[in-house]
This record gives sequence, structure tokens and C-alpha cells, in this order.
Amino acid sequence: MKHLLTAVATLFVLAGLQLTAQAASLDVTPEAAFSKAFPQLKLDSIVDSQIKGVYEVASGPNIFYFFPEKELLIVGDIYTKEGKNLTGEKKQELKAKNQAQTLKKLKDLPLDKAVKVGSGAKKVIEFTDPDCPYCRKASEFLKKRTDITRYVFLTPLAHPNAINKIYYILAARDQEKAYHEMMEGKPLPASSAEYSKEIKAQAAEHMNLARTLAIDGTPTFFIKEQMVVGADMEKIDSLLQ
Repeated sequence: MKHLLTAVATLFVLAGLQLTAQAASLDVTPEAAFSKAFPQLKLDSIVDSQIKGVYEVASGPNIFYFFPEKELLIVGDIYTKEGKNLTGEKKQELKAKNQAQTLKKLKDLPLDKAVKVGSGAKKVIEFTDPDCPYCRKASEFLKKRTDITRYVFLTPLAHPNAINKIYYILAARDQEKAYHEMMEGKPLPASSAEYSKEIKAQAAEHMNLARTLAIDGTPTFFIKEQMVVGADMEKIDSLLQ
């Protein structure tokens, strides 16, 4: 009987060790689980959400929810019964945080790499796309001002076919003139030649600078250390007063 009890006890111990080992192998972090399930998505942070077992994921300017048990990505907003948008609040916090980080990096921006437009005393840093209708609208508005100098970085985030217009601007002897031509919607000259590796590298550098500053939409402006996203003429005008 004594030997039987010892054998049974040993089996329980071994079984317990095996279960512990299996549990340890399944015990992955939320970060690892998310990256495995959705490797194509950037992961900035992952924290507990208001729903048990569901995690809140920050990815660039976006907030998602992740249920690791079923490897599900949930897109949408969480509201309280009083109608409070908890996800919306998080997005605003994230936006403010991202903009603060961007402004810190702004002092290292190589303005000598930009297309310089105008010669006024007030400085405007601009990330724009020659095929973006809102960018063109903003450019038309700013062109009327003679008191500003614009440092323009060309970033075709949503219009990849704009790249030849960007090459044309960067390769032009008079970049400011070429910039206005493209922003006014004029066609590329038929005589446009193949562009050099240097011009293509400069265009790539403009895009890389936009990524460094987490620019995810055009137009984006920096005026007096404030960030303006979109063609918000009223805000731009007030900052330039």
C-alpha cells in the first residue's frame, strides 16, 4: 500500500510538472502575441483595456483592440453607458503625445534640403504633395502672402504618381517657379528627362524626414512651433499674425 501511494504521488508530481511546462510554453506576452498575429501592423504600445482579456493597442495615430485568446483585432470605439467615448479620449491623448514628440524633433530638420519658397521674415515649414487638392488649396492661400518664407518638403503620401512632379521640382534650376507650376496643376513638360540618382535620393530623403516626424497626412505645417494638420486656413492665418 505504501509503495502504491508513493507511485501515485510521483505520478501527480510528474503530471503537475508537465502541466506547468505546458502552461509556461503558452504564457506569451501580449506584445509577442500581437506581433505574431499581426506582423504587418506597427506596435507602439499595448496595455489593458476596460474589457477583461482585451488589450488596447496604439499603432501610429490609431487605437485598436486585441483579443489574444482568439487572435482577433477589434476596430471601433468603446463608449460608456453615459455616452462617453473612451477610445476618442485615448486618440486625443495619443495625438497630443505624438505631436509633442514631433515638435522635439523639428529642431533637427535640415531646412537646407527643403524647397525654399518666398523670402519673408516669418518661417513656415511645410510637408506637401503636388497632387493633393488640399495641399494646392493651401499653397494658393499662402502664395498671396509676401511676409513668409516656406521650407517645403515634398511627400506624396497618398498620391504615388506625384513622384515625377517632385523630381521635376527638385531638378529645376528655379525650384520655386517649378513648385508653383506643379501646385497650380500645370502638366509636366514633355521634355522632362530622366532624373539623376542625386535627385531621386533627395526625394527619398524628403519622404524619410516625413516618416521621422511621423507625418501621416498632407498638408502639414509647422508655424511658431505649432503643428497644423490639413488646410486649416483660419488657424494658419492666426498663427502668422
